[in-house]
Amino acid sequence: MASTATRWNLVISTDTDVNLRQFLASQGGGRKGDLSKFVQEAVEARIFQLRVAEIKAANAGIPADELQAAVDEAIRAVRAERRKKSRQIVRKA
Repeated sequence: MASTATRWNLVISTDTDVNLRQFLASQGGGRKGDLSKFVQEAVEARIFQLRVAEIKAANAGIPADELQAAVDEAIRAVRAERRKKSRQIVRKA
């Protein structure tokens, strides 16, 4: 995803450090970069969870059928736009 990297300095408990390093070692030896990859994936997953929770809270008062209709319409619009772009590419070729 990102073309560049940013260095972080993190402070975590010793127990968490030991547990994570033991886990990574058990998954294939704990190669260079495994810790960074694990942290990045964990942060991305947590951000996703929080965004989903925000969206659910924001839409809590909307009936399920209305939400489904909005989702269906959004999907139709995206698919139509993709078909349009695909046809433009074919015409150029």
